Amino acid sequence: MQKVAIAIHDGVQALDVAGPLDVFAEANMFVPDDTGYETMLVGATRDPVRTSNRTQIVADLTFAEATGGFDILLVAGGPALPDADPDPAMRAWLERAPSRAGIYGSICTGAFALGEAGLLDGKRVTTHWQIAQKLADRFPAATVEHDRIHLRDGRLVTSAGVTAGIDLALALVGERHGQAVAVAVAKRLVVVAQRQGGQSQFSPYLSAPADPESPVARVQHHVTRNLVARHTLESLAREVGMSARGLSRHFVQETGITPHEFVERARIDAARAMLEGSERALKAVAFDCGFGTADRMRTIFTRRLGLTPHQYRTSFLAAPNMRGGK
Repeated sequence: MQKVAIAIHDGVQALDVAGPLDVFAEANMFVPDDTGYETMLVGATRDPVRTSNRTQIVADLTFAEATGGFDILLVAGGPALPDADPDPAMRAWLERAPSRAGIYGSICTGAFALGEAGLLDGKRVTTHWQIAQKLADRFPAATVEHDRIHLRDGRLVTSAGVTAGIDLALALVGERHGQAVAVAVAKRLVVVAQRQGGQSQFSPYLSAPADPESPVARVQHHVTRNLVARHTLESLAREVGMSARGLSRHFVQETGITPHEFVERARIDAARAMLEGSERALKAVAFDCGFGTADRMRTIFTRRLGLTPHQYRTSFLAAPNMRGGK
């Protein structure tokens, strides 16, 4: 059995904790009993901890008690963690993480706790896309990669925001037990087995405008309703009665990306959904999503996601059955 410890704290993001825990628990359904995972929560005390969504969880061990070795040691994030004063007990415990764990790291904003413990210096790391620059500013000796779902630098692992902790846990399961087991767990949890590309590439709507009636929002709605159409900056500007230059400026200001970038992301997102949920021919998927040809869709997928549409679809193929008696 591998021992997995997750550090918790007041205001911890509940999904940062529950997501990875469920991955490891589900993995136990597919592997022999003696090669599974034993998980535990570690906190400053055994008193209930109030999470960011107001539920309560309780640590299995205190930092003072959790002195033994672990195979995987992670610290969960929380919305307030980047601006909170460091917890001395958690910082002291994390400082010794490299000597007491084979793999150690963070989920989401838990990277800030690692930084306070001096564990990010000289490392490539990631965190939630919204506060990646803050992490880089706070810990300049680290190389913060803003657009990664998860990242491994030696024994240090870090993940992007919230649900990316599931991706990280699936990757760790895949490393140890193979991709087929990781896919099986992902199917049980009804998630993607291996999200490809960066966190800001995964959905076209991460930076949606606050006003649903704004010109930018209307352009987004028009594009997603008409993926097959040919969209140029000029045609999109005409759609909302703006100049091409004005639309481009406002689009970047509100979303952080260009209209062309949004169109490409929207098409990729639609194609992903079709590849995950149907066996339609690639040329049909390409046409319906506005790529025109399967070759063009393959080129864009490879450039943006690092794999072909066929490889993406393959990650959803049949996975092994659960072992009996569990």
